[in-house]
Amino acid sequence: MGVSENSRGLILAVVSSAFIGASFILKKKGLKRAGANGTRAGVGGYTYLLEPLWWAGMVTMIVGEIANFVAYVYAPAVLVTPLGALSIIISAVLAHFMLKERLQKMGVVGCVSCVVGSVVIVIHAPQEHTPSSVLEIWTLATQPAFLIYALATLSIVLALILHFEPRCGQTNILVYLGICSLMGSITVVSIKAIGIAIKLTLEGINQIAYPQTWFFLSVAVICVITQLNYLNRALDTFNAALVSPVYYVMFTTLTIVASAIMFKDWSGQDVSSIASELCGFITVLSGTIILHATREQEPAPPIGTVTWYVSGDSLKGIEEHLITVQSSDEQ
Repeated sequence: MGVSENSRGLILAVVSSAFIGASFILKKKGLKRAGANGTRAGVGGYTYLLEPLWWAGMVTMIVGEIANFVAYVYAPAVLVTPLGALSIIISAVLAHFMLKERLQKMGVVGCVSCVVGSVVIVIHAPQEHTPSSVLEIWTLATQPAFLIYALATLSIVLALILHFEPRCGQTNILVYLGICSLMGSITVVSIKAIGIAIKLTLEGINQIAYPQTWFFLSVAVICVITQLNYLNRALDTFNAALVSPVYYVMFTTLTIVASAIMFKDWSGQDVSSIASELCGFITVLSGTIILHATREQEPAPPIGTVTWYVSGDSLKGIEEHLITVQSSDEQ
């Protein structure tokens, strides 16, 4: 007896979550090593591009994303999307052992709340109609409601980049992850169009000749590059055990909103589903607040000290890397 398509999608989604969760840790370790020898990504540096461990994380993430992309071909979104929460658990566990990043007990509660709330939202999200051609997706993408959403998304992203990032990008995790999540919601729509084009082309219905296919491809490339850039900054600046769940919550929520607006699926919702989605949003919001409140802060050097970071093996204890000269009022 052969494996059902839903089972294939389930397996691919689980594998995808494992790879993506591990990629956060590999990239974080790569960013730390690169920051020790050059300008940190959090302040605009790109020395991480020379770090093999960061590239290992990138390859791992790409494999995970490909598996996730193929999973959507075999299984519905209501099955695949909630399994993305597994990457949060994997990332948090690996961060505990490999990065020595600890979450407080209430932080664990916040993480669980984020996952539960997101799963509730996805489970009760309306079913979307699968377009049969790129031209049909183009018609949906150019409807007034989605054009307003796309314009609002672009405006918010520009505001975050130009106004908020210079002022509070290093202290507020929502700046970097807001950019990633907003661009991600547009990426999903573009990737879906590309996937449909590839599938139909392989079935003998050529979609490559349509300029809309190449437009969606261009949008996807731009959005993915932007996401990766600001995700790197978020990982380099904040605790990986915090970045992963908050990014998952924001990305999942905005993706559901974008999909609902574009495909007009909210009209078929009943009262119980809407109530469940509202409860899910409240749970997600509560979990995010708890995670912020319990975030582990990096200890600052004491007042009156001068600290040198001596280059060396980044895996050695911090005592071997720090030389501290205490200032004294006694002369």
